[in-house]
Amino acid sequence: MALQLFGVPVSRGVAVGRAVLLSSARLDVAHYFIEPGQEEAEVDRLRAARSAVRAELQTLQDELPADAPAELAAFIDVHKMLLDDPHIARETASWIRRRRYNAEWALSAQLDVIARSFDEMDDAYLRERKADVEQVVERLLRALRGTQGLPGAAQDGDELVLVAHDIAPADMMQFKQGVFHGFVTDVGGRTSHTAIVARSLDIPAVVGAREASRLIRHDDWVIVDGDNGLLIVDPSPAILDDYRVRKQESELSRQRLQRLRNTPARSLDGQTIELLANIELPEDCASALRAGAAGVGLFRTEYLFMKRGRDLPGEQEQFDAYRGVVQAMGGRPVTIRTIDIGADKPLDDEVDYRDGEFTHLNPALGLRAIRYSLSDPAMFRVQLRALLRAAAFGPLRILVPMLAHSREVHQTFAQLEMARAELRAAGIEPGQAEIGAMIEVPGAVLMLPLFLRYFDFVSIGTNDLVQYTLAIDRADESVADLYDPLHPAVLQLLAQTIAQCHAAQSWKGRAVHVSVCGEMAGDPQLTRLLLGLGLRSFSMHPAQLLSVKHEILRADCARLEPLARAVLAEYEPEEQARALAALGA
Repeated sequence: MALQLFGVPVSRGVAVGRAVLLSSARLDVAHYFIEPGQEEAEVDRLRAARSAVRAELQTLQDELPADAPAELAAFIDVHKMLLDDPHIARETASWIRRRRYNAEWALSAQLDVIARSFDEMDDAYLRERKADVEQVVERLLRALRGTQGLPGAAQDGDELVLVAHDIAPADMMQFKQGVFHGFVTDVGGRTSHTAIVARSLDIPAVVGAREASRLIRHDDWVIVDGDNGLLIVDPSPAILDDYRVRKQESELSRQRLQRLRNTPARSLDGQTIELLANIELPEDCASALRAGAAGVGLFRTEYLFMKRGRDLPGEQEQFDAYRGVVQAMGGRPVTIRTIDIGADKPLDDEVDYRDGEFTHLNPALGLRAIRYSLSDPAMFRVQLRALLRAAAFGPLRILVPMLAHSREVHQTFAQLEMARAELRAAGIEPGQAEIGAMIEVPGAVLMLPLFLRYFDFVSIGTNDLVQYTLAIDRADESVADLYDPLHPAVLQLLAQTIAQCHAAQSWKGRAVHVSVCGEMAGDPQLTRLLLGLGLRSFSMHPAQLLSVKHEILRADCARLEPLARAVLAEYEPEEQARALAALGA
């Protein structure tokens, strides 16, 4: 009888093939005490494993094909840096010297310590960065055992599906080389690095399937339904045939979507829709351009700051990164968000933010985003000066996250003026940058009349807006089913924001540009609804862009508007579902 498992769909499409299991090296770690006097020899053994893994990662990076997603090289760099991170290198050696643990045991013990600190983070995206540390430790354990790399499965004509507890993005290059046609992991979420690379490679994938690697056996037939987050193990011949047909249809659909790359995003009634890309690293511009993005709607700057200890990026380093993005986009608009970090995301890992004045009962409601920046004006102005300098090289928009108070608005603009004055005092003329507000909390929606007086544009971060509106931690499995972007309260807030930005035309002399940069923007099932609510600018992961464009090309915005209003009028799930069906969503 077929076994069905459910996980998180992170990359569309269908894969049908034989399971190849990648067992976790941590499941078989020897635990023993080394003899007195052998501590340094064991540390040398650990050091040799690090060297072997570093060489392996460098080889992977050197052999990346020219068409590999930019994310892969960047993620390999992250793993190389983690190899030398003191929390792994120095502290693991300390376990060996202080307690005489063998190297494998020391690595496992230190991983447990690091994992706890990540588990305490509130932000789902950063919490999933724990996977990077686990993947590096996994490589080290394999090197200590002398078994590096992925299993070499025999090619007998059947397509193969990799099943693992987790898999490092660097290892996924084997997908690009055609060995595996889909993958399943026990852990992970939509924002894990593995999920990001899977989307960029456009490979069917389901993550967070919990017990998959335990329940699926080597060589089982497996169907990976990347559209619905479904796994079917040992399907009947009828189900197998049905999914093979779906797989062919999915592949034909992807080929058709590629033809839309250079097609203008214009609805049936002539509305031009702006399709932008969300990126995390300067190197991601290449994938944004390949997808035909009209610009960058969100560049997250956190990567420049994290894993740096006390060595924060200076003005020149930040300027080089921001200028690189602006120039790479060739005159297309680039929106760069000021640092969204703090409380549960300390810049300095060596400071214990759980002690003393840094204690926060609920980090999501604590010192983060613009609150953090305003608490450290000198650091904030370094970033603002770098951004204003980069604005001289092309159209740049500065986006300020998590605003809620009028004093935050005034303080932000005061810091901007100080940054401009500091640049001019240094003989540098700042560029002209538009300044925008990120709408992430219900209070910001209610404050829009004030915000629209000051800001040039607005960007709606739907991930946090849903979370804060419904008081739901989207990463908490016990309440994850309550995280609903179609909740009537969320839709009302979205509609109010879009309508007020358009209505600014009557008193400000121009409408205020509004976009959505959260997950809702990249969901083609929600495209028609957002168009009906008046949204004309979407920002998403580059891999999602063509699917959304396909929906836009088939949509009549004028016809969708009354249908979207009908959705807003419904509060019961059954009635809302009928209204959405009429909309075609």
